[in-house]
Amino acid sequence: MKRWMKWATALLVVVVIVVVALGVMKKRKLAAVAAAAPASAPLAIELGAADVVALRVQPLIRTLGVSGGLKAVTSAVVKTRIASEIKSLTVREGDTVKAGQVIGQLDTTEFDLRLRQAEQTAIAARTQLDIAKRALTNNRALVEQGFISPTGLETSVSTEAGAQASYQAALAATELARKARADSILIAPIGGIVSQRYVQPGERVGVEAKVVEIVDLSRIELEAAVAPDDVGAVQVGQTAQLSVDGLGEPATAKVVRINPSTQAGTRAVMVYMALQPQAGLRQGLFARGSIELQKKDALVAPVSAVRVDQARPYVLAIRGGKALQRTVELGARGEAQIDGRVESAVELISGAAAGDTLLRASAGALRDGTAVKVVVPSGSPSALAPRP
Repeated sequence: MKRWMKWATALLVVVVIVVVALGVMKKRKLAAVAAAAPASAPLAIELGAADVVALRVQPLIRTLGVSGGLKAVTSAVVKTRIASEIKSLTVREGDTVKAGQVIGQLDTTEFDLRLRQAEQTAIAARTQLDIAKRALTNNRALVEQGFISPTGLETSVSTEAGAQASYQAALAATELARKARADSILIAPIGGIVSQRYVQPGERVGVEAKVVEIVDLSRIELEAAVAPDDVGAVQVGQTAQLSVDGLGEPATAKVVRINPSTQAGTRAVMVYMALQPQAGLRQGLFARGSIELQKKDALVAPVSAVRVDQARPYVLAIRGGKALQRTVELGARGEAQIDGRVESAVELISGAAAGDTLLRASAGALRDGTAVKVVVPSGSPSALAPRP
């Protein structure tokens, strides 16, 4: 019995050794096969159609950004010409007025009295002039008859001249009093809309006091301050597209005037652009937009496709299923119609060619040589054709 157990134990040991040897040999064989097999291709990063753009030659519009407030070309502030009390004022903010319309009245009690006083003074001066004229006529007859000397006649002539001057001065004072009374009527100098009312009936106002402001909204301009370095490219007649606060649609404007002087302090030059008539335009609204300075055909790329995180600007172009880094030389900047919408774009002078497909910034930071794949939704046409 003991002898049999020895043989069984020896046989079990041999079996274990054989199994272990076979396992080691199998692992070595699998490792050799894995080492001999070619490395599998890395997974490509999937990109959407919005992450890439195809380069092509197209119009590049060089623009200059501008902003400022809108202002009516024609406006007027009605002021008092005399010191008096506001008796009536018939217009308020938002009311429409016509040129020559009476909009208010000042109290004329004081000026009525002054006019009456001046008229009475003129009557008295006229009486004195008549007396002097009769005396002069009589003295001339007496001189001819030899009753008085020529010296006495000269005195009569001087008296008549003084009476004449007093009478003319009285007439002038009468006209001044009459004009002052007429100035008590407040008249709109232009047609338009009342934008501000400064006083109320019953208030005592002085000379040149503001009463109401009237603006004519038929002609609206944008006053934009342009830097001295950029104003040289601005010319009368250039068009601009503006976005006005409160308006859903953009407004079209044209450069009509350029101020010959700079602004004190900022050294900026004021450029005036006339807006085409459009509902909703108001004086004081803020507008921003761009002036079209130049338009030319060029190979353009959206600014979002040009990367500047290195010493020289570069782009990532898709070639052979990989994103390859290409250093580019940039030219003029402006706006272009890319993929159906207007974007900020830049001219590519070298480093890329028409037909290249570039990665936008939305694709993220990719290394040179990264495998990429553009995924286009089924059923949608694709204009992207990556160069091999």
